[in-house]
Amino acid sequence: MLDKGSAVNTENYRDQSAFIRLLGRLGMRNSRSFAIAMVIPTLIFMVIMTVYPMISTVFYSFTDFKLLKPDTDFIGLENFISLFQNEYFRKAIWVTVKFTALSVFFEMIIGLLLALYVNSIQNRMIQKTMRITMLLPYLFPTVTVALSWSMMLSPNYGVVNQWLSTIGLPTFSWFADVATAFPMLVVIDVWQNTPFVFLLIYAALQSIPQDQYKAAMIDGAGTRNTFRYITLPNLKTSLALCALLRTIDTFRIFDKVNLLTGGGPANSTTTITQYIYNFGIKPLKFGLGSAGALIMTVLVLILAAIYIKNALKSNPN
Repeated sequence: MLDKGSAVNTENYRDQSAFIRLLGRLGMRNSRSFAIAMVIPTLIFMVIMTVYPMISTVFYSFTDFKLLKPDTDFIGLENFISLFQNEYFRKAIWVTVKFTALSVFFEMIIGLLLALYVNSIQNRMIQKTMRITMLLPYLFPTVTVALSWSMMLSPNYGVVNQWLSTIGLPTFSWFADVATAFPMLVVIDVWQNTPFVFLLIYAALQSIPQDQYKAAMIDGAGTRNTFRYITLPNLKTSLALCALLRTIDTFRIFDKVNLLTGGGPANSTTTITQYIYNFGIKPLKFGLGSAGALIMTVLVLILAAIYIKNALKSNPN
C-alpha cells in the first residue's frame, strides 16, 4: 500500500507526463518550436509595453493632441519649432547637460577611488564590511533619499542648518536659493549613485590577473606606473560602460528634481524631463510633451553613440 508521499509523487509524475503528451500533440517536441513558444509571450509583452508607446510618442509629437480636446490635428514640426524657440526649454537642455556632466564626472572619480581603496584592503572581513556599507545609498529608493535629504536640509528644522548655526556659520535655504539648489541636487545624486560605479569598477579590479602586478613588482614599478600601465588599461572597458550607463540614467533624471525643487527656483534646476512634466503632462498637452520626450531620446542616443564610438576606438579587438 502506497503512503501519502508516494501517492503525491505518483500524481505529480502523471501530471508531468500528461503535459509532455500535450506538447507532443501540439508539435512541441521540437526544441526550436518549444523555444519560440516560450518567447512569444515575452515578445507580446514587450510590444505592448515598449514598441506601442514609442510609436505613439512619435506620432503624437507631430500633432496638437490634448487630453481634453476632442479633435487632434496633424501639425508637422510645429511642436519641435515651438520647443526650440522657447527660452525655458533651451535652458532646460543646458541644465540637463550640465547636471549630467558634473554628476557623472564626480561619480566616476569618487567611485574609482573608493574601488581602488577597498580593493587594496588586505583584511577580507573589513573589505566585505566596507563593500556592503558603501552599497547602502544605492539600495535606498529615490523617494526615500529625496525626502531624507529634504528633511536634513530644511531651513527651519534641518540638522545641517542647526549644525552650521552651532559653529557660527551662516545657514541657507538650500532648495530655495539659486546659488545652492543646483549644487545640492548634484551632491545628492552623486551620493546615491556613486556606489553603482564603485561596484562595477570593484568587480573589474577583481578580474585583473594578479600575475601582472607580480611582474610589475619584480620589475620595480612604483604605484603610479602600476596604476597607469596595468590597472587603468584593464579598467578602460568598465569605465566606459559605467560612464555610458550613468549618462543615460542621469540625463533622464526627474524624481529628485520634482520632489526637491520642482524645477525652481527661477527654473535653475529645470531639466528636460521636468520641463516636459510642467508644460506638457500637467496641462495635458501630450503632443508637446511627446515632442520633448522625442528630443530627449535623440540627445541620449547621440551621447550613447559617442561613448560607444570612443570605446570601440580604444578597444579595436
